[in-house]
Amino acid sequence: MNDPESPAGGSDGGDVPREPALGPGEAPREPRPMIERIGLAAIALVLAVLFGGVSAASWVGGEPFLAIMAGIGCLMTAWVGALTLVRG
Repeated sequence: MNDPESPAGGSDGGDVPREPALGPGEAPREPRPMIERIGLAAIALVLAVLFGGVSAASWVGGEPFLAIMAGIGCLMTAWVGALTLVRG
């Protein structure tokens, strides 16, 4: 039974992402221009490569915790760069 008041499921299926409610005086969100998306993704790529370098150097230097943390940073930065391109 779908309860429209419940946060988990409404009459629209529940899986559809919703735009956040706009406050007074706010305009609807517009996607970024493609050139800006490409630029931001390029910056994310450079940072991901730097994190990857720190991860590799840390692993070779015998610091596994730092290597894992830098590797996670590399993956997260690459992920956000890809989302920037796709979603804008």
